Order: sequence, then structure tokens, then C-alpha cells
Amino acid sequence: MFAFVARQPILDRNQEVYAYELLFRDGKANCYPDVERDEATRQLIMKNYLTLDLDDISCNKTSFINFQKDTLMHRFPESLNPETVVVEVYDNQPTNNGFVEACKHIKNLGFKLALDNHKVDPLWNSLLPFIDIVKIDVNMENAAAIAKELPKYKDANVQLVANKLESPQLFNLCHDMGFDFFQGYFFTRPVTLKPKIIPTSKLTLIDLMAESGKETFNVDRVNQIIEHDVGLSYMLLRFINNPLVNKRLKITSLRHALNYMGEVEVKKFIALLALANLSDDKPNELVHLSLVRARFCDLLANLRGIGRNPPTGFLVGLFSLLDTLLDQDMSILVDKLPIVEDVKEALCGRDNEIGRYLQLAKAYESANWLKVKKIADSLSLDQKQLHSFYNDAIVWGNNIRHSVSGHFPKARP
Repeated sequence: MFAFVARQPILDRNQEVYAYELLFRDGKANCYPDVERDEATRQLIMKNYLTLDLDDISCNKTSFINFQKDTLMHRFPESLNPETVVVEVYDNQPTNNGFVEACKHIKNLGFKLALDNHKVDPLWNSLLPFIDIVKIDVNMENAAAIAKELPKYKDANVQLVANKLESPQLFNLCHDMGFDFFQGYFFTRPVTLKPKIIPTSKLTLIDLMAESGKETFNVDRVNQIIEHDVGLSYMLLRFINNPLVNKRLKITSLRHALNYMGEVEVKKFIALLALANLSDDKPNELVHLSLVRARFCDLLANLRGIGRNPPTGFLVGLFSLLDTLLDQDMSILVDKLPIVEDVKEALCGRDNEIGRYLQLAKAYESANWLKVKKIADSLSLDQKQLHSFYNDAIVWGNNIRHSVSGHFPKARP
């Protein structure tokens, strides 16, 4: 149904994904697109580009969707599922009786209502009886004032989302204040940026990742590492027998996989396996985000015929959060990885072609559509094809994540 959409995770107090906010490019201000007004465009998208339904986008979790005021009052899509969709009302203009009645109607249909970008303004008090969730933009400067207002929402059994959190310190502050959910890319930031001793178990995983980034593949060394770890052996076989990866033949060993699937694909799998097992004390969404980035960058690299062996686009996306997983500076980490220079430079933020693929992925994550256009134009890439690649990456990441780690929670029933 949807072609041009980004998503941002909303995490609970344990930093597990509670929901995704969906941000639509073909709607004003990232709102739900008014497809009834543009049926020709909708049909064109459906015919020519990979599209997703809400469960595909949100990985079977709850979807937060922002709606324009006019859509809420006159053309609300009642076909949406109230059990899986939270309707966001954007706090950008005063309410009126007609708007309040429309929200009451949507509430009576069974939907939860979230007040987005709330400024704790009394003008919205008339709507609060119908609100289930309030999203508040929090920063260090306004935190003290917001803390004084939170009890009234708690007393009304309203759940609270701290929004636009960009640092672990701000997350910790909001966590202590009593917020229920947290949105922003704070979880992708390293907690510390100083050298520290990496445990032996993680050094082994880094060694595996390094092997996948070399131009030559030492299958004997990789096989030796994996055979000495029962958990890694199990996860490898589980992954390479995933129907999304291999539909025809049951694979029983690394050598079997190498013969059947080829060196490049096995390198990707080894890197995925190692990365997933590095995240034992980090939010699961970090690995999920890495998977989406890896697939997206890999599709771009293949399109442009760049870095096939080793798969540089894939590795750039996959390793892009390695500094957060290990809480170390990226420049220190890449020195420990004997990977090709293009990958090292891109991971450290230098402007090369595969680095731009990673910039594109990050632009999608923040729904920065102007930046998407700018980078796409610089690389002479078709934006509609980019959107189809990102859709593919979301679906691929959703399916693969359960195979590369036993720690991911099951999707909502």
C-alpha cells in the first residue's frame, strides 16, 4: 500500500521496541497521505514500485501515524486496525468543537490517540479526556519545567513518550522522570568514547567480522572459530537455512554453505552472525537497524557495480553502529579490522561513494527527504528506486533478525 515511508522506533523502559512511528513522504509534514485526492499517483505506485503494508513496515508492532487535521475530521481511513494503530494528533494549532468531536469519534472506533509535539499548553485541555498517550519533546533546557507537569498526566492514566532524545544522558534523565516510552536515536550513541579492554569473547567475534571484510577468505580459520563455539555453530546453521536466504537445500556446515552459496554471501552471513552476538547488553534495535542499513547499502552497491568482494556496501551498513555496540570510537575500532580502506573511510565519516550510501540510509531513518533528494541527485540515483530499495531492506531486516540472534523478542501476536 505504501511506497514512500520511513519509520522511527519508540522504545520502552527496557529499550525494547514498543512501536514504530511511520513518516510518510507523500503526505504533508510526514503525515498519512491523503490518497483519495491522488488516486492516479497511488495506482502508479502500486503498479511500479515495491510497496508495504503496515505490518511489513512496523514488523508486526504497533504503528504510530500522524494525521492532518482535515483528514481526521473528514476522511479518516476507518479501514485501519485500531488494535495496531495509534492515531497521532499534532499539537500545532488550537482545537475547536468539530475537531474534538472527530477525535472522540475516532476514540469510539477503538483507536488510541496520541498528542504529538505537546507543549503542555492549556489550550489542549479540552482534548485530554480522549488522549491515551502524550509525546513531549525533551531537552536539557526544558526538562525541569516538564517534570513539574508530568504528575497530572500520570494521575489521568496517560502514558508519556519522551521525544527527540539524542543522547544516553537525556534518556537516563527522562527514564528517572518517569516517562513510559522513548523516541530518538539516543540508543545509537556510544555510552563512552574511551579505550577499554574488550572481553575475549567479543574479540573472537570481531575476528570473525574482520575475516568477512578481507579480500581473501580463510575458510579454515573461520571454520575453526565457529566449530569451537556451539552457540555460533547453531546460529550459523539457523541463519543459512532461513527460507529467505536458502529455499532449496538444507545446509549442514560452513564448507557446505561456501560451496553452495559462494564466498561473498557467506562473508555476509559471517559478519551478520558476529555482529548479532556482540549486542548482548545493548538494545536489540541496534542490530535490527544495522541489518536494514546493510541491505540498503548492499543493494545500492550492487546497482552501481561497486565492491562485490568483499561486499563493501553491505559491510559499511552492518558495521555502522559498531562503535555503539562496543562503546568505543569508530576510528579505534576500524584500526583493529583488516577491512578495505573504502569501508574504513566511510565508517569514520569521510565522504566517499559507499559513505554516501550510509548517509542515505540515515536520511531515511530521520525522514529527511530533502537530504535523500540531495544525495540521490549527487549519485544520479532514481528516488523511486531508492524507496523500493529501502522497502526491501525493511522487509529483509524484519525477516533476518530472528535468524541471527536468539535474543530478539517475538513479534506481537
